[in-house]
Amino acid sequence: MKHVQIILYVREQALARQFYEQLFRRPADLDVPGMTEFALSASCKLGLMPNKGIAKILGDRMPHPDEGMGIPRCELYLLVDDAAEEYRHALSIGAKQISPLQDRDWGDKACYFADPDGHVIAFAEKMD
Repeated sequence: MKHVQIILYVREQALARQFYEQLFRRPADLDVPGMTEFALSASCKLGLMPNKGIAKILGDRMPHPDEGMGIPRCELYLLVDDAAEEYRHALSIGAKQISPLQDRDWGDKACYFADPDGHVIAFAEKMD
């Protein structure tokens, strides 16, 4: 694989863009009708695509994404240098807390939030 792009389907592209710009503390790398992108690393991007856009591609072969709003359908797990700072920041911008920052069985300290569309976001750091 040369590059990974994770695309979240969102109800309102502008609202989702604003949320992730606040969360990531920077503007989107691309913001055009139908797609917003954030480079998360040299080989990974996060895309935000409106539900109505992907619905055109899905046609009648799958349920319309609007039918799954608020249902946890994926998790964006982000390893960071300071999970406590990201935890405070996520709370300050109004992200919906799911689980506070705590030591996890798998060796990470992690906290969990939901974005405005109900996608789960985790900030984590390796425990010493």
